[in-house]
Amino acid sequence: METPTLERTFRGHKSAVASVSFHPSAQQLASASLDCSVMIWNFRPQLRAFRFVGHKGPVYDVNFSPQGDLLASASQDRTVRLWTPTVKGESVTIKAHAGAIRSVSFSYCSKELLTASDDMSVKVWTLPTRRFQCSLTGHSNWVRCARFSPDASRIASASDDKTVKFWDKEKRMCIQTFYEHAGIVNAVQFHPNDGNNTLASCSYDRSVNMWDTRSGKLVQHYKAHDASVTSIHFHPSGNYLVSTSHDSTIKIWDVREGQVLYTLHGHDGAVNCAEFSHDSKFIASGSVDSFVMVWEADLNKYLHVDTPRVVPSGLKWGKYIQY
Repeated sequence: METPTLERTFRGHKSAVASVSFHPSAQQLASASLDCSVMIWNFRPQLRAFRFVGHKGPVYDVNFSPQGDLLASASQDRTVRLWTPTVKGESVTIKAHAGAIRSVSFSYCSKELLTASDDMSVKVWTLPTRRFQCSLTGHSNWVRCARFSPDASRIASASDDKTVKFWDKEKRMCIQTFYEHAGIVNAVQFHPNDGNNTLASCSYDRSVNMWDTRSGKLVQHYKAHDASVTSIHFHPSGNYLVSTSHDSTIKIWDVREGQVLYTLHGHDGAVNCAEFSHDSKFIASGSVDSFVMVWEADLNKYLHVDTPRVVPSGLKWGKYIQY
């Protein structure tokens, strides 16, 4: 099988790239950096990149809204900024937490915003009013990442306390705590096509885990990389997962069979983030080398893409669990 190829390299940040996010149209790509800036890269050659400056500290996360009309960024300066992704770069600020904010994301309907912080809390905000809705507390260390489930009724969070927590948003309570990671948990994400039933996490312990939120059981465990796994992101089909690591590689996994399909090399140093485009044709990645790379990764070219195998109890995962 032919390996996905490097299509473009964007140069403009002056420090490590911490996060990347594709616009839903796949015509733009946003990146957040420890140089305190957010950049929007335009794929049309006649359009220059936009640099947004406003944060007073490193920017740890960036995410486009599902409609693409807003871009949210989270910073060490304890604020979230909501940007209009045009050349003017206008923004409004939410003073969100008492500590650095590691994560920001939208609900799938764009009516809510989710933040996670070094103050050990996860917070939910109502949009467009930016009104504080609720706070979820229970982690005993920094919260690195928080994400909504597809229907936004559940939330998953990942923490330096080595746990993943699964929350009922309306009841504001933790339903399940997953303890199996042996190190800091860097990221968590719900499977896009399996309701609230399956989520993935990655850790400093070099592993990627898959969880069944109904049973509370670990259903897949990958010895994924040779160093800390920094990020994970599901392919829109839910059949594949991309992971990044301090070992300088990007890996694409078939989560149905529990095996790695491709290992991508290109960055000079730890890779902090990677994401599939919404049309599933590309992967964007960011690294401590300050570069944003875009990879041609239309897996339909390389593989026969099946639909997820759905059984009455939910998605049926591959039988392979690696320990």
